[in-house]
Amino acid sequence: MSAKPQVQPKSREVAFRRRERNWGRILKRLLTIYLPLLFILAAMLLPFYWMAVTSFKPYQEMFNLKANPFFPANPTIEHYVHLFTKTRFPIWLKNTALVALCSTAISMVISVLAGYSLSRLRFRGNTFLGLAAFVTYLVPTTLLFIPMAEVTRSLGLLGKTEVLIIVYPTFQVPFCTWLLMGYFRTLPPDLEECAMVDGATRWQALRKITLPLAIPGVITAGIFAFTLSWNEFIYGLVLVTSDARRTIPVGVLTSLVVGDLYFWGPLMAAALIGSVPVAVLYGFFVEQYVAGLTAGAVKG
Repeated sequence: MSAKPQVQPKSREVAFRRRERNWGRILKRLLTIYLPLLFILAAMLLPFYWMAVTSFKPYQEMFNLKANPFFPANPTIEHYVHLFTKTRFPIWLKNTALVALCSTAISMVISVLAGYSLSRLRFRGNTFLGLAAFVTYLVPTTLLFIPMAEVTRSLGLLGKTEVLIIVYPTFQVPFCTWLLMGYFRTLPPDLEECAMVDGATRWQALRKITLPLAIPGVITAGIFAFTLSWNEFIYGLVLVTSDARRTIPVGVLTSLVVGDLYFWGPLMAAALIGSVPVAVLYGFFVEQYVAGLTAGAVKG
């Protein structure tokens, strides 16, 4: 039988140094990447976890300082029963979904056309209009809700849920237009020009060539618009006065906060349920959202 080759001391030293370098890289990645990411993830998820824990705690345990704050000892669903049976939360949820979907759809149609025209067409005042679209978004709603209430009252819409579908695009369209302008500029115009040389109209080039390529940007703008309308509070409080026509942010505040008395259990249950649709939307379109946001930000 042939003798096994002997490992030279120098080879052992090289292998040891190689393993040492590998462990050093792993430790460096752990300390510089994974641990900071874990800390950030925990900090971001803690509010949702706290809402979930609080929504399942009975009131006696909620105000007991000796109880475990991170896990309910006697979980209960009484807060959810109170939310769905003693408030109009199902109606608020339906109103919020209707307003968010309709206002987002209207905003996206306007924003796509405005963003495309400002990024592709050349006309006098093009740059000024693009800048004005973004500056309009920066005007706070606390300055606009009084004149907006007067306008909607003159139109006979004050107090109705439909008024929010008309008002919300006023702050959704400027931001979405600015975002889509940046994304459209990342797309080469050569394909559109070739199509128009072959006989396609500008509208056909937009609908069949540019728009399919701009899906990540459109999804990003749509998610922003949906989130803004889903969480909006000032216009919903001022323009809608009937409890049955309100959205979740306004209805929860006006019904579950009485003076200095806060119904923390139902409040946390409503906050947790209200955050689910937005979280699901981000989860389904996270790749398109990141692609559209980075491309628009870099070029815009």
